[in-house]
Order: sequence, then C-alpha cells, then structure tokens
Amino acid sequence: MKRMKGDKLFIFLFLFPAFFITAIFLYYPFFENIYQSFFKTDGFFNSTFIGLDNYKRLITDEIARGATLNSLELMLYVAVFQVGIALVLAVMVDSIKHGVRFFRTSFFFPVVISGAAIGLLFTLIYNYRNGLLNEILVSLGFERVLWLTESSSLYMVAIPTIWSYVGFYFVIFLTAIGKIPEDFYEAAKLEGITGFQKLTKITIPLIVGDIKTCLVLAITGALKIFELVYIITRGGPARSSEVLGTYMYQKAFEDSNVGYGATLAVLMVVIGVSLAFITNKLLKSEEVTY
Repeated sequence: MKRMKGDKLFIFLFLFPAFFITAIFLYYPFFENIYQSFFKTDGFFNSTFIGLDNYKRLITDEIARGATLNSLELMLYVAVFQVGIALVLAVMVDSIKHGVRFFRTSFFFPVVISGAAIGLLFTLIYNYRNGLLNEILVSLGFERVLWLTESSSLYMVAIPTIWSYVGFYFVIFLTAIGKIPEDFYEAAKLEGITGFQKLTKITIPLIVGDIKTCLVLAITGALKIFELVYIITRGGPARSSEVLGTYMYQKAFEDSNVGYGATLAVLMVVIGVSLAFITNKLLKSEEVTY
C-alpha cells in the first residue's frame, strides 16, 4: 500500500512540470483569449466590455466569411493532396530495395525549413519580372504570366502549403507500412493477391488508423496557416487568398482590435475541434492488431 502511494507521488512529481508548462502556455492563453473576445480592447489599456457584440459582428462580417471559406478550401486541398501524395510516396518507397534513406531524407527535408523561408522562396518563384516560372516561360519563347491573380492566388498558396508538409505524413506512413509483418504479404502472394489488390486489401486496411490520424492533423493544421499566405500574398489580391489566420492577425495587431481578433481565434478553434470530431466519427473503425 505504501509502495503504491510512493509510486503515485513519483508519477505526480514527474508529470507536474509538463502540466504546469502546458497550463501556463496553452490553457491560460486559450481561456484569456475567450475572455478578451467579450471586450473591445487594444490588448493593453483601452478595454470596454461589449458582451456578444464581437460575435454578432462576426456573423455579418463578409471578409470573415470569405476567409473562412478560403481556410476550408485550403483544408480540403491539404487533406486530399498532402495526405494522398504522402501515402502514394510511402507505398512507392516501401516497394524499393535500395535508397530508402535517401528518399526519406529528401521528402522530409521541407518540413525542417521554416514557413517564412518557404514563403520567401515561392515569392521569388512567382515574381512577375524575374521569377523562376516566368524565366522558364521566356526561355521557351512564351509570354510572362501574372501568377498571383484573384482567381489563382489561393491555388498558388496551396502549392507550397501542400509541398511543405508532405514529408511529415510520408514518414508516418512509411513507418506504419514498415511495421506490417511480411507474413501477411507472403500469405497474400500464395493466394494470388498482388499489385494493387495487395495495397487495397492489406496495406491500407492495416494502416487506416494512421491515415485517420494524419487526416485529423492535416485538417486542424490547415486552420493555422499564416506565414505562407502572409508572405506570398498578404491575403490579396482583393482578399482572394485571405484566410482566418491572416485576417485575425490584421485585426489584432495591425488594426489594434484585439477583442475581435480573439473572436476570430475562437472561431478557428471551434471549426478545428468540430472538423476533427467529425473526421474521427466518419473514419471510425476498429483498431487492427497484428
């Protein structure tokens, strides 16, 4: 009995620093953000309690509506292409005998580059006068193209967003596939199952839990997109690529309306939690053990 109490004490002592840091840097700012959303404030001295006025304004704010739709569209691209491309690459790399480490490192490399650096890189690539894409077109005898327009800016932002995190999900899938026992594939081969059938009947069913996890991470992560959009387009032209992250930053720090910026942050959290819950429900399945 004394030993059990001692074990609980040690568990508490080891976990307390993590809980304390999490409470200070995660939970306290989160609840403080909710509190600030009920005020008209610049975040420092000028604060006036306005109740639900910020939320009423949010409902009628067309820019916020457009930013929400853009964030959801980016979320769709990320969920489909980031996770989809990562799965395809993982299956392809798992099928080769040599060079796995090279591909693992190459595909994961963009993940370790900061979003600001990637944003600057693609700003140079899309540049009208001397950008990489237009220089290639000119060298081939074509006219220069304005890549960042109202109709294309969101797609141009989606490309580096997808590219920057494909490697993260690729490593997760490659590790999950590597844990599948070879006996499963050998038995399938004896049954005459090869190629695409092996992928759909063995590989994917056995890593469906990892796929679900990656989809949830991709969906929630898409709501936090900020630096790529801010650096490449600043939400333009004509707010065509405005997302919730850039609009929240504008309101909170450029317009000094921290209360309304906090309201936008609450909206981001609500959307993220709701979509993560829905994704888990839709992809709910029994855990496969092997």
